[in-house]
Amino acid sequence: MDESNLIQRAARGEADAWEPLMLAHQEPVFRLAYLFLGDPDDAEDVAQETFLRAYRHLKRFDSGRPLRPWLLSIAANLARNRYRSAARYLNAISRAFLLEPAISPKVEEGSEQKQDARQLWQAVRRLNADDQQVIYLRFFLDLSTAEAAQSLDVAEGTVKSRLSRALGRLRAILKADFPALFEGYEA
Repeated sequence: MDESNLIQRAARGEADAWEPLMLAHQEPVFRLAYLFLGDPDDAEDVAQETFLRAYRHLKRFDSGRPLRPWLLSIAANLARNRYRSAARYLNAISRAFLLEPAISPKVEEGSEQKQDARQLWQAVRRLNADDQQVIYLRFFLDLSTAEAAQSLDVAEGTVKSRLSRALGRLRAILKADFPALFEGYEA
């Protein structure tokens, strides 16, 4: 059965039509939430909330459009909100106890490739949320420019320009803070 038909049935309240849609999209929704939050439990919570909200608002969704970009947009918004909330909480605790901000744990020993991937991910995490989102959608989730544009609800040209600026900022972070990684990718 095609996605459009399943969406229409689920919008009418047929729960058995919603399950295959969730199964088809749960991995990319979870992955995007995990990329934003870095914690599998928080990412799972965001994924569940994404599907709950989507189901509640399914009657307003245009079943002629692909579901994945809409779900990813919901997940990104929820993850950003959770991340901001957690950051505010940690900042408040740090101020209250005059603690230094938490330092990220040491990178586990591993292959050079894994270490490079971790450093790249750390560099991406230093970007603002909008830059992170466009990079996550385009490169980490391997969405096309059109799919990323649908997820962000912007024109394809806007995705291209945001991506170009985000990659420029990422290059600057790599060059300043991860010179070995920068030189490896520059060659």
